[in-house]
Amino acid sequence: MTQNTPLSSRLPRVPLHPDEVTQRVLSAAQLRARGVSAAQTSAQCLPGGPWQHLLPGVYLLHPGPPTGQERLRGALLYAGRPPVSARRAPAGPVDAGYGEAMVTGTAALALHGFAAVGELGALHRIDVLVPRTRRLRSTRFVEVLRTASMPGAVRVGEVPVAPVERALADAVAGTADAAEVRRLLTEAVREGHCEPAALVCELSEAKLLGRPAVVGAVDALLAEGRAVAEARLYAMVREHGLPEPVWNVELRLPGGPGLGGVDAYWPDHAVAVELDARAPRNGVPGRRGGRAQEDPKWSAYAAKREHLERLGVTVVRLTPRKLREAPDQQATVVRTALMAAADREPAAYVMVLPR
Repeated sequence: MTQNTPLSSRLPRVPLHPDEVTQRVLSAAQLRARGVSAAQTSAQCLPGGPWQHLLPGVYLLHPGPPTGQERLRGALLYAGRPPVSARRAPAGPVDAGYGEAMVTGTAALALHGFAAVGELGALHRIDVLVPRTRRLRSTRFVEVLRTASMPGAVRVGEVPVAPVERALADAVAGTADAAEVRRLLTEAVREGHCEPAALVCELSEAKLLGRPAVVGAVDALLAEGRAVAEARLYAMVREHGLPEPVWNVELRLPGGPGLGGVDAYWPDHAVAVELDARAPRNGVPGRRGGRAQEDPKWSAYAAKREHLERLGVTVVRLTPRKLREAPDQQATVVRTALMAAADREPAAYVMVLPR
């Protein structure tokens, strides 16, 4: 052979099964399991060779630039490498080599379908969540985030991804751009990816609520969530043929104190609906070690409900999540309360005022 012969034609063939070459990103351990030695792998990755060293212990089995999905798989293979003490353990038949690692942050939001983050392939960084006990370093395009409490991963295709709330918290932690934070949180609620209360809870647990970029965005988030929940309530009443209530009113005893506001009220039935869109701001019990504290909003809500029910007013509590996931069931709950009004003692007279 002459020196002009391409390197790829001078390299010995590696023992990969034809069906396996469709997976073009493999870890060193996966290559060894397929009969490819470390020396053979190194030879394939020489300059001008057919393979590339994508990340420590991870190889790209073609010479061109990696696609977004290949970078994603490479990041998970890098972060999912087993500890040294476990590397001799045989992999299970469906083991993808990811271990407990999962994608989080902006890359996870791209997989969840967020328009605000753009295409996966355009992202410069991929955040990967691993247990705190792992001793991995961030490298190249992979940012390793360690946590004491791993969330349950959701699957997007075959990719383990952090739940939307956790992915958002990790993305927010990595940016000081208030406009970007607002875009992400608003899209999360407006497009139905998650509920405001769950998201604010996650941000609280991550100790992010005090950041300047987050404070105003959370207020906008809660306002957006409230508007979305009210729209769902209006739609539920009309689409399921419920009687039209008076909307968004204040109840008051004649000549007495106010009883509080409700989102919908049927005066002839003495039935009120209240949306529970509470979102904790501080010290909630949490998966990240937060301490439990009493929610003052819940105490006020419970006291108001108890007072109204002593007056004979039935209060139906609906959550934004239930309205989104099971509107038929929530309509049945309200209809049942309206039908039961005929069998109850007449309620005390209350004044209905706009609020």
